[in-house]
Amino acid sequence: MLIEQPPSFIRKLYPSLNWMEETNKNEVFITFDDGPTAGVTDKVLSLLKDHNAKATFFCLGKNVNQNPDLYQNILEAGHSVGNHTHSHLNGWKTTTKEYLSDALKAKEYIQSNLFRPPYGKMKPAQIQALKNHFKVVMWSNLSRDYDSFVSVDQVTDYATKNLNAGSIIVFHDSLKAREKVLPVLERTLLFLAKKGYKASAIKPSS
Repeated sequence: MLIEQPPSFIRKLYPSLNWMEETNKNEVFITFDDGPTAGVTDKVLSLLKDHNAKATFFCLGKNVNQNPDLYQNILEAGHSVGNHTHSHLNGWKTTTKEYLSDALKAKEYIQSNLFRPPYGKMKPAQIQALKNHFKVVMWSNLSRDYDSFVSVDQVTDYATKNLNAGSIIVFHDSLKAREKVLPVLERTLLFLAKKGYKASAIKPSS
């Protein structure tokens, strides 16, 4: 499912997954996967603050355990958090029992019922099991900021192309993405302001 903009037929195949966020406002939803990461997440938070933007951080349980202060900084800044499993499991290579167990282990550190699968990869049985515990959030725009073969200009295009109210953009606050995520995030925030969009955080389901 590593597609920059998932086509309609994939969304129709998995209608229970959250590909767009329902909203009646002129807002989009910036998200970050794989953190919190020292030297990256703190800079992302500073840039978001400079632009008065809110975001959603899909954290790894192991990283929250290693960086509790950074995780607290995310919360104190008014951003949302979500579960990205404890150890970044690939659902296609993992049993449903192991996958759910790892997600629930992360939930011990991450107080949220939002969930995003690493790599976007889950088996149907895993989706069904997760739905009992989480709102599963996918994306409308995958930036590919982690890809060393993609330029900053290309990453910016992936992040901002065909945006609409309710669009969900994926960035990464990880070591692999650190060279591109900050310049592309700033470009994206300036683009949103120019287009009249507000950057908002996804709210956990009640």
